[in-house]
Amino acid sequence: MIVTTTPEVEGYTVTGYYGIVFGEVITGINFLRDFGAGIRNFVGGRSAGYEEELMQARTEALQELEQRAQGMGAHAVVGVDVDYEVLGQGNMLMVTASGTAVTLAAK
Repeated sequence: MIVTTTPEVEGYTVTGYYGIVFGEVITGINFLRDFGAGIRNFVGGRSAGYEEELMQARTEALQELEQRAQGMGAHAVVGVDVDYEVLGQGNMLMVTASGTAVTLAAK
């Protein structure tokens, strides 16, 4: 499965459009990561706990996007966009990946 932010795939022609597909993940940030991030907010530095959580949520959202596109019979997802949002009182993270599911043929 090809997943790209570009509207087309080099060397291929889009032969069919299946519509917009999404992958969504909502994850909670646990107390220990919140505590660690609070300390880093006070003294400075990067929050490895939050970064790991963000990377994992993004990976899961893209995997879900691919699975939904495959279920439609697509070969690729083009025009992919990934959005992030904090929900609740800052302890929930939502990651949404969206794009257009397409079939491709080599040029």
